[in-house]
Amino acid sequence: MSAHHGPGHLQVVGLTGIGEVHDGDDVAALVVDALHAQRASLSDGDVIAVSSKVVSKAAGLAAAAVDRDEVVLRESRRLVAARRTPTGVARIVESAAGPVMAAAGVDASNVEGDVVLTLPHDPDAAARELRARLHELTGAVVGVVVTDTAGRPWRAGQTDFALGAAGIDAVEDLRGSLDTSGRELSVTARAVVDELAAAADLVKGKAEGVPAALFRGLADLVLPLDDPGPGARSLVRSGASDWFRLGHVEAVRAALGAGGVEPPPVVPGTLTERLDRAAAVALAAGPVTGGVVRREGPALRVEAADEFSLGALTQRVLAALWTEFLVGLVDRDADREPLAVLVRTVELPR
Repeated sequence: MSAHHGPGHLQVVGLTGIGEVHDGDDVAALVVDALHAQRASLSDGDVIAVSSKVVSKAAGLAAAAVDRDEVVLRESRRLVAARRTPTGVARIVESAAGPVMAAAGVDASNVEGDVVLTLPHDPDAAARELRARLHELTGAVVGVVVTDTAGRPWRAGQTDFALGAAGIDAVEDLRGSLDTSGRELSVTARAVVDELAAAADLVKGKAEGVPAALFRGLADLVLPLDDPGPGARSLVRSGASDWFRLGHVEAVRAALGAGGVEPPPVVPGTLTERLDRAAAVALAAGPVTGGVVRREGPALRVEAADEFSLGALTQRVLAALWTEFLVGLVDRDADREPLAVLVRTVELPR
């Protein structure tokens, strides 16, 4: 990793005039032509950020829009969370392209005709090919970032991030260096390519038809031509480093063995609807001898054939209620109803 600590001056320029990109187009040539139209050219140490949309269009990665759900499932490697909406099921998934994102990155915006675009399965390879072609056309050794747009789990809105990268350090690792107070940094590792992707979006935009941007002032981050760098996939957390593999609802359902229950809606609905979903999840977790869960007003009545089964089913109900932002309070009259409990509910703060 380089010892880059931020330039004193950074220039970011949107490349206008590229126009609509079609299957088979030479994206590198379009970028070079756009630079020339702006009376500019590539120099060693420049970085080019290009929207994944134009990369996908040039690669012919289009599918019929009528099959969008099927395309999303095909481009998904793992479901993280799903919610029902008025128009279908919204899915957050681990995409074939690598990152976790909505609908596996399948997108219909800024696309001509009744089609959707998918992402390249190896975005880093696409960035390497674009870098090599830019060098072939101009002789310049540059860095390339292929950008896409995604939401973030803890913040509203979307931002661009690096889907693919080549010829540039993906992360600036500051661990071991000193901060301005002389303290040693032990955690800080800046995701440089993500920062570049977000900055590029400020000059590219989503509706202005400007799919690429030029950075000048980051030459110490650009790697030699024979070094492609670690790529953007190196930033994707996986295995033990992924603390958030499932949404909170999906995690509880998976632990109960009830992952096959229909996804909850985006809008939770009435208390009655939430109780019915919790009952369905508890019963779907596996057979319980004599097990019954039914709604009684603002509560759920749980019955079973023996004490052990009653306790097991009650615990399932309590866990299922939590996914509906409800806490269950268990009432039991063992003398009158030895094999039944009433689980009353209290709203959790949201």
